[in-house]
Amino acid sequence: MNKMIAFCGLDCAKCDAYLATRNNDNALREKTARHWSELNHVTILPEHINCEGCRADGVKTMFCQSLCEIRRCALNKKVETCGACADMASCQLVGKIISNNAEALQNLKG
Repeated sequence: MNKMIAFCGLDCAKCDAYLATRNNDNALREKTARHWSELNHVTILPEHINCEGCRADGVKTMFCQSLCEIRRCALNKKVETCGACADMASCQLVGKIISNNAEALQNLKG
């Protein structure tokens, strides 16, 4: 499976944190930090916006590295993605993602 598909099925290659990191785009880092700060009601600084992908080697945002319950679960279960997990159909964690993102579900089925 494409390493840029996150454990949850989202495409990391489309994520602003990944794009800012890949292109060393400080303006996009600043924009993303402001947007994510507003969405999450926390302070996120531009220097926090560095990520090379959920399943790829390298740097990750603090959320992806430490806080994402889906990533922690998949790593603990040693599955390539949630699509390889026998519990995916009943999982409330990944269910929040795939119920709102048909592309993520397709990526996990792919």
